[in-house]
Amino acid sequence: MASGESTRTEEDSLGEVEVPEGALYGSHTVRALRHRITDGRLPPGFIRAVAMVKLAAARANSELDAVDGRIAGAIEEAAGEIVDGEHDEQFPLGAYQTGSGTSTNMNVNEVIANRSAQILGLPVGKNEVHPNDDVNASQSSNDVIPTAIHLSVLLAARDRLFPALRSLREALDELSSGTEDVVKPGRTHLQDAAPVTLGQELSGHSTQVSASMEACLRNLDELKGVALGGTAVGTGLNCPEGFTERALKHLRVETGLELREAGNHFAAQAAHDALLEVSGSFRRTASSLMKIANDLRLLVSGPRTAIGELRQPRDQPGSSIMPGKINPVVPEAVVQAASQVHGLDAAVSVPGAGELELNLMKPLMAANLLREIGLLAGAAGALAGFVRGLEPDVERCSEMAEMTLALATALNPVFGYEEAAEIAREAHRDGRTVLEVVVERGIMGEEEAAELLDPSSMT
Repeated sequence: MASGESTRTEEDSLGEVEVPEGALYGSHTVRALRHRITDGRLPPGFIRAVAMVKLAAARANSELDAVDGRIAGAIEEAAGEIVDGEHDEQFPLGAYQTGSGTSTNMNVNEVIANRSAQILGLPVGKNEVHPNDDVNASQSSNDVIPTAIHLSVLLAARDRLFPALRSLREALDELSSGTEDVVKPGRTHLQDAAPVTLGQELSGHSTQVSASMEACLRNLDELKGVALGGTAVGTGLNCPEGFTERALKHLRVETGLELREAGNHFAAQAAHDALLEVSGSFRRTASSLMKIANDLRLLVSGPRTAIGELRQPRDQPGSSIMPGKINPVVPEAVVQAASQVHGLDAAVSVPGAGELELNLMKPLMAANLLREIGLLAGAAGALAGFVRGLEPDVERCSEMAEMTLALATALNPVFGYEEAAEIAREAHRDGRTVLEVVVERGIMGEEEAAELLDPSSMT
């Protein structure tokens, strides 16, 4: 709290706490802030997912008479405001907190309780709507937080990641279909290889994106099984019969997701293997984006003294000293974002973080998974825009396809590998094409050689 800031005094099970007068949060949040390691906050999408759980729980508790209907209605309204993006400033806690996420669960409980009190015309900070007894009724941090992680990741993937990946795939498909007849050298080990078309090369990139999306979808499906209903240790203690079924029905309506109760609540709270698989599919997607970005950097390189088979958009000066220089800024940024995803995945996939009935990496996993999605969505969207600005240099592609020494590969069936290799070596030594050497040696007529060594026929 800032020096001189007006406060209110709240009392909890540990004693009195001074809370900022205007805050909707309460004593538990203030106590948690005393142990803050960094100033970073948990992603808003995660907080909103927790609020979605609270909203659904309020409806279920009202239907079961577990919470007074008037109070439950106010809780639902307050939770809905958070879902809609209101009160973001009331959630100051970051990922580095109690490993169960109890601090954040209570932060949300307190904000909803005090906002509900305001809605009902009651004083703030007096527990007239109780954060534990009312907002957290039939729940525990240990089942709310993993449920919210699943929700937030599923929603972010659906609403942000997949639209960006689809946009990139469409951009690659469009460029690929427009260049399916543009013949160019293939390259393996960054050395001349048999010809391909630019469209074929780009189709490989498009397929990588599609395969990454399919892998993400497969792994995300497991997250539709959620921990809600397990309460403290998975037994469902203090959770009334019918609560989970009713709460999930409301969550399905709110999210549009086909959620289901976890098959085993002990596994759902003590281990998060499914999140590791999801993060792994995000890592795979990052690797795909890195490969595509690096390939595009090579294809636009030069433009005169390197490959230069694609012309990149001239939308940002590339040097503070070299006039006219244009750098592949977007692909470079994508490579960096993809590298960061790999680092975040390493933190998510650290095993054994917790003992017996509870995994203790929940807040960090939530933060890192959502950061992974944000980076991948941003990178894919930016790369899609870059791809849409690319143009093939058809003349350059044709010239290099005719010059590649790998055309000698077509001679293997006629003359054998050794003689074809000698022809390639001579062409390289004298700075001529394979076609010129074959014709000059008189081992094949020009028309026949041109047909055999036509790069387009090799694709």
